[in-house]
Amino acid sequence: MDSLIAKADAIRPVTKKRKLERSSRGKAGPSSRTGKAFDKTASSIAHNTVVPKSLRATDPPPEGTRTYKHIQNRKLRTELTRQSTHAARAKELLKDAELLLQDEAGGIQVEDEMERTWRLGQTDITSGAGEESAKGRKEWRLDAGPYRCRYTRNGRHLAIVGNKGHVSTFDWQTGTMHSELHLQETCRDITFLHDHSHYAVAQKKYVFIYDRDGVELHRLKSHVEPTRLEFLPYHWLLASVGNTGYLKYQDTSTGQLLVEHRTKLGACNVMTQNTHNAVIHLGHQNGTVTLWTPNLPHPAVRLLAHLGPLSSVSVDPSTGGRYMATAGKDGTVKVWDCRNWKGEVRSWTARGGEADVAWSQRGMLAVTSGGTVNVYNKPSIQTPFKGVTQPPLYLTHPIPHRPLTSTRFCPFQDILTVGHAAGLSSILVPGSGEPNFDSAEADPFENRQARREREVRSLLDKIQPDAITLDPEFIGTLAPPTKLTTAVNGKVDTPYARLPRLERLRVSGKADETEAAGSSEEEADEGDGNKDEHARESKATKEKKKMRGKNKSLKRYLRKHRKNVIDPQTVAVRAKLEREKEERRQARAIASGQEQPKKPSALDRFKKNKT
Repeated sequence: MDSLIAKADAIRPVTKKRKLERSSRGKAGPSSRTGKAFDKTASSIAHNTVVPKSLRATDPPPEGTRTYKHIQNRKLRTELTRQSTHAARAKELLKDAELLLQDEAGGIQVEDEMERTWRLGQTDITSGAGEESAKGRKEWRLDAGPYRCRYTRNGRHLAIVGNKGHVSTFDWQTGTMHSELHLQETCRDITFLHDHSHYAVAQKKYVFIYDRDGVELHRLKSHVEPTRLEFLPYHWLLASVGNTGYLKYQDTSTGQLLVEHRTKLGACNVMTQNTHNAVIHLGHQNGTVTLWTPNLPHPAVRLLAHLGPLSSVSVDPSTGGRYMATAGKDGTVKVWDCRNWKGEVRSWTARGGEADVAWSQRGMLAVTSGGTVNVYNKPSIQTPFKGVTQPPLYLTHPIPHRPLTSTRFCPFQDILTVGHAAGLSSILVPGSGEPNFDSAEADPFENRQARREREVRSLLDKIQPDAITLDPEFIGTLAPPTKLTTAVNGKVDTPYARLPRLERLRVSGKADETEAAGSSEEEADEGDGNKDEHARESKATKEKKKMRGKNKSLKRYLRKHRKNVIDPQTVAVRAKLEREKEERRQARAIASGQEQPKKPSALDRFKKNKT
């Protein structure tokens, strides 16, 4: 069989001799030199195969590869050149691999214009999806509801909490249970910390932190009566808000209470975070949405979103936090543009009263109200529309168990989990999850060693809370040049605020050109117009010496009374002033020639001694 394969590799000219066959017959060839057995199959396919580019060592290195010709040691020079060439080739292969990430995330496609995607039920979607994707369609029947849920960043683990104290964490894909607790008290919210090994529960009085096995680690007494929890993964901060109306940040890496803000808007039970800039969004009972950062004692943005209490707030992660969705207890749903707060992009009324909203990784908006889950696609909800008409539906699913208290999309999966009074329900939403994940950020397939390395790396790369701003790109940039600057005396560019008044008017375009021209002419005729200049100076001096203000009459009254006061010191001062005045008068008269200078005599010294 090997001989048949060797002879059937290619069609060659009859006159051409084959060296491989001669070497196999015992003549000089590669097999005789190396001492290895000749493989006819490998020899036959070697002519028609190509080594991959990543394994070719004889190809010329890519452009821009660093060379080490200045190194004298030949062995070291060869090793460094090989490493640089390998790194340059890896970069080129990475560019080729990025082309694989341009595929669409998928979704429900219709055959003609008359079909509607929302007419498909979960039975049709489950039968049309793959076997692995169909596992996400689940129903959990639990008795301690209503329930709230929270996924880890990689979407592998799920934490649920019931209002009556039932807490559980597990791997929903494999069904492995991590911990299950019955706390026998009111529990309002739950969230994972940096990974599934630790989670925090907002219980009746305080916030408690548990490990993976359900062992209580910490009791945060400073977080009183919490209602909602959020964890900032890049800053290692646990944020909580409660019935006391205080927003508090707890550093989970050091255990220090970083800061607490008094919202002054009463109890709050609506909170979410913008994953793009780590800003906390709060929804209050008076219809106001406030945006908070740890470094500001007041809200960075305050927005009157609804005329009644808010029931839910969510931020779109697919657009870098540009859009925010709010839902009121009156059933009104609004989409806002976070780049300007002039008005809502779109608003409509959801049936069933109080609604809950959640954005997916691909920009789909899920709205749960009454006993129905409605999912809207990205283009329709981000297009400005003045009316209150409901946007086109992408998917809908009825859930009879009321109330619907929680809505969460699973990261990197097309799964939407809804918490309600009878447990939890997971439905399939094709195209909602991100198909391409970054293993350095969130890896759904990480093992124990990768998790430890990621935890250490995230601690080393921890961002300080002072860096949380509305514009995260502000940090690391240079200060922009001042727009209104001008050169004073043609030397230095002076900021607008430090310019003289005339220069500021000239830059603003409000200067009177006639005054400027008059001043320039006066400067040109400075030598000829000394009299006018002295007149202006004397006039300015008189205006300066002129008494102004509300104390003018009082000083005049005191001056009159001081004239009537006679004492030796006052008489001596007046006599001295009169004598000095007389001396100045005589000096001017002598200088003008009106009087002759008096000749000194020997008796003048007695007059000086007398005075």
